[in-house]
Amino acid sequence: MIETGALLGRDEERRQLQLLLGHARNSRGGSLLITGEPGIGKTALLGDAAPAGMSLLRLDGVESEMTLPFAAVQRLIIPLGGHLPVLSERQRQAIHVASGLVEGPPPDRFLVGMGVLALLAAAAAATPVVCAVDDAHLLDQESLDVMAFVARRLAVEPIALLFAARDEQGVTARMGGVPELVLAGLGQEPATALLRRSLNAPIDPAAAAAIARATGGNPLALIDLAEDLSAQELGGLGLGADPIPVGRRLEAHYVRRVRQSDAEVQRWVLLAAADTSGNLDLVTAAARTTDLDGDVVDRAERAELVELQETIRFRHPLVRSAIYNAASGADRRQAHRALATAADRLGMVELEAWHSAKATLGTDAQVADRLEHAADLAARRGGFASRASILTRAAELSPPGPVKDSRLVGAAEAALVVGAARVAHELLERVDTSSTGRVDRGRMIVVRCALAMFTVDPAVLLPATAELVRAADEFHGIDPEREQRALLKAFEFFLTSERLTPGISWQELGRRLETASGLESGPVATILAGLGALVLRPYAQGVPLARAAFDTIMELPDHEMMYLGTAIAALGTYLWDDSGRRAGLARAAAAAREAGALQVLDTLMWATSLAELTGGTVGRAEEAMAQVREVRLAMGYEAENVINAALMAWTGTPRHVVLAVADGANSVGFGGVGAGATAALGLRDLAEGGYRDAYDRLRPLVEHPFLHVTPTQYADFVEAAVRSGHPREARPFADLLDELAAAGGSSWCRGVAHRARALTSQDTAAEPHFLAAIEALGPTCAKIDLARAHLLYGEWLRRTRRRREASEQLQAAIGHFEHSAARMFLPRAHAELEAAGAKPAGPGDSGTPDLTSRELAIAQLAATGHTNPEIAANLFISVNTVDYHLRKVFQKLGLSSRRQLADRLKADDG
Repeated sequence: MIETGALLGRDEERRQLQLLLGHARNSRGGSLLITGEPGIGKTALLGDAAPAGMSLLRLDGVESEMTLPFAAVQRLIIPLGGHLPVLSERQRQAIHVASGLVEGPPPDRFLVGMGVLALLAAAAAATPVVCAVDDAHLLDQESLDVMAFVARRLAVEPIALLFAARDEQGVTARMGGVPELVLAGLGQEPATALLRRSLNAPIDPAAAAAIARATGGNPLALIDLAEDLSAQELGGLGLGADPIPVGRRLEAHYVRRVRQSDAEVQRWVLLAAADTSGNLDLVTAAARTTDLDGDVVDRAERAELVELQETIRFRHPLVRSAIYNAASGADRRQAHRALATAADRLGMVELEAWHSAKATLGTDAQVADRLEHAADLAARRGGFASRASILTRAAELSPPGPVKDSRLVGAAEAALVVGAARVAHELLERVDTSSTGRVDRGRMIVVRCALAMFTVDPAVLLPATAELVRAADEFHGIDPEREQRALLKAFEFFLTSERLTPGISWQELGRRLETASGLESGPVATILAGLGALVLRPYAQGVPLARAAFDTIMELPDHEMMYLGTAIAALGTYLWDDSGRRAGLARAAAAAREAGALQVLDTLMWATSLAELTGGTVGRAEEAMAQVREVRLAMGYEAENVINAALMAWTGTPRHVVLAVADGANSVGFGGVGAGATAALGLRDLAEGGYRDAYDRLRPLVEHPFLHVTPTQYADFVEAAVRSGHPREARPFADLLDELAAAGGSSWCRGVAHRARALTSQDTAAEPHFLAAIEALGPTCAKIDLARAHLLYGEWLRRTRRRREASEQLQAAIGHFEHSAARMFLPRAHAELEAAGAKPAGPGDSGTPDLTSRELAIAQLAATGHTNPEIAANLFISVNTVDYHLRKVFQKLGLSSRRQLADRLKADDG
């Protein structure tokens, strides 16, 4: 009755659902989250989603599995196991580790999500698939994240992924990006019709309308009232003053039904309600320990409280909830003790710990130890959300003292891994700081500083560098590995806040980095020594140590080096190693993609975008930001607010908007963002001929230099100073660039130094430096700097009346500016070319007309020899989606092979 009755008056909702299913049948996959209160008809609507010609997969949330990482995923892949061979080895390994089938490094939940997406796509290759997930709010957090990831990545697969959930456990927030359909109660007319249809006798219309209103049109409430009360009783209820049993009162209504059964049935259904896994073997074993008759399960089924198939299923979640909540605390604990005993005998380690914890009143150190072991098992499978939950309960069962505090800190660390910033903060607030040891105090500092990046709290973000150094001091002499890691983080935060950093000087940080490098030999020590040299040493002395650090990072295995994106970018920039930096960041990003580590990939693509603006191309910076948006969408975050202030300045955003973003960034502690935006606006001033403005904007930056960042701005200041009538101020910075080029041997630095020296040279002495700059920059990744060298040389040639040669240099500059997407310099270059008496040759063939960011990303990977499955793994999409977009790329470009595509993109890259 509930299945059909709940659909009365749901024509619009059913239409939406059928539209989604129709799209799935036509290879336009999609997803839908159906939410609403208990009994509102979510399951009934979900059950309506099984049209002919589509294969149905069902997955139900189970409360007792909520602390078992990837438990629901493990159940889902059972019917999909035949398709496991289609997965990449890494995806297959991730699913096996997550399911507890094999030992291995903890997989990222997003890598597991890629595996599940590939399995569903393989299953749908033969027949379109509908995957219906009921009670999604009861999924373990890892499985919920996996399924939400899959839902967000569906595009051209014949798959419909449907969820039904109460808006509990933050399920709606965790499924951000998945379309939501909120079910309200039935309207007055269908609700009244459902009540009348459910009764065996007529009811007064006024009373029926009153009951429909009182129940809020809840179908389950209406049907159950009709089953348990006569029309006469309902008539009096509808017109009387007594409350109608809905909501909490509906639970009480179910309790009355349960209490009509005999005592043994009541004890058995409490066991089933306390377990909620539906595991019949476990509940049966628990029943034996309490001396219940063997036929009690049959009596419970005859009472229509449960349905017995492969698992135990209550006729509705409210029945289970009513039974459990109505029991006394003592009865609930007794049920959990019986289940813990049974789980122990069956070898269910994590369930035994969970039920033992539920059975415990007060503290119990032994149970807390077993829970901590269960948390460790969860972490090994990549279940950090579960680890956080289990450790929190372990802390609650622990007596006050260092062990309790350590578990709370561990729970906060695990919560932080999965982005649960608020939970992590609340856990830290529960720590008794008067009894914590030095190591736990240091761990708390590290977590608080990391939280500041989530919450953008300037009160914590600004002093984070000094605080992380304090954390390293807490670890000193006890845990050298934590000490070194804390200092790596301190350096990263120093780059975030830059000149705004309070509480510690760059000299103090440099000395602390160098000191820590001597604590324990190994790769981290070498990296710290290089970073310390970057901060502290004269350039000629620092280069060998920085080079050793950079090379050490490159020699690390992928799963380690991918976490060092900030160091790669910083050391690569310090060494003026444009190609090494680009290769290092690309390799780290590829490793993060393969591991499904989206948060790490997000950071790496940000670093790539910023790096490409200095020693690269604007086009690559834009591509990196497009990938940041893709990653954010895959994680369920809004992508519209993803902005790079420096890139905004390069790509024509109004100045006042860029300045507002920079000011906002500075106000919350992101001094690096603010300074980068200022420097980019200075370049825009140069591009537009506003040399005095560029001089005023860049002068404070070079007069108050910041580590490796400012030297890349010296040549810009030289140009601004010379062109604004301050040549004397420009020469010292040209001299500095000569010294850097001589000490480091970088072609990029040498080319920029020659460009600056040409500007400060008199008359014909400038030309050899222009030519040397172009020669040095030609083979590098620094195409913007190469274009600017051609531009400045062309301007110099025009002023010396060598117009034909000037035109050649200016045409070359325009070509490089176009190919590197540095469009803000084009008006200046075009104006100079016209002044030289020539006309632009016309816009170059971009090679990639009208390609979307996703099409371009797929095309680039295909052009470099990646197979469709490899592209899918790299971009967190399915193979079907890759094939669909690649066909569109070939159509748009008029190509028929990957070799042609590679030639086209290679020509475009200049």
